[in-house]
Amino acid sequence: MNPFARLLSLKVELFSIANKQLREESLKVTDLTQQLQDMREEYDGVPLRKSDLNECPLAQFSAWLLDAQQAKVADPNACSLSTVDESGAPMARAVLLKGLEAGKFSFYTNYKSRKAKHLEVNPKATMHFPWFSLERQVVVSGSVQKVPVDQSEEYFNSRPLMSRLGAWASQQSEVLDSRETLEKAFLKAREKLGEEPAKPSHWGGFALNPHSIEFWQGGPNRLHDRFIYTQQANKKWLLKRFYP
Repeated sequence: MNPFARLLSLKVELFSIANKQLREESLKVTDLTQQLQDMREEYDGVPLRKSDLNECPLAQFSAWLLDAQQAKVADPNACSLSTVDESGAPMARAVLLKGLEAGKFSFYTNYKSRKAKHLEVNPKATMHFPWFSLERQVVVSGSVQKVPVDQSEEYFNSRPLMSRLGAWASQQSEVLDSRETLEKAFLKAREKLGEEPAKPSHWGGFALNPHSIEFWQGGPNRLHDRFIYTQQANKKWLLKRFYP
């Protein structure tokens, strides 16, 4: 076989291999898509009526949170916190609800973190509580502001020692070259601060003042129940049912 024919044959062989690999990868993606389309849960709970709900959404939230806790839902106070940056790009991450006082939902973080920077330029957020094992979810939306320093200090001092030291060790949302660097920072903080580390000035709480709170419960045939409380100008709550 002359060199030109050998080169042509090699190109055809390589093309055939690449085409086969492409078909296999495409098949895998198609199979995954089919699996995703086949994933389906049927809800068969008792329909949720307006008369079942408390006039106060905060009392209703507390009742559902207690239900989730008693049902052994993992981290029932965990939620997805959604924020928006200065360009309008959204971002979500998991946080823990650590207070429900004076009608506000509180969580704590590093004030230099990405979420804190978002809230500085756009102090609005949404908290989504996914209690799917109970066929329920709650969405809380509103404005956000920092909590008083003494409140942050009180909560910080109630945390386990290692969590308090971790707040000093982590430069949250900054680029990190390796886990070893983080672990060294933790050991350094422990050596320097001892057993009673004070709250870092860059760490504290935020409180979300809700303007609307939505309660969702799964229903048969995708006829889910959705109720939204909206706060009116007189501070009273208006409750309406919505199509699912």
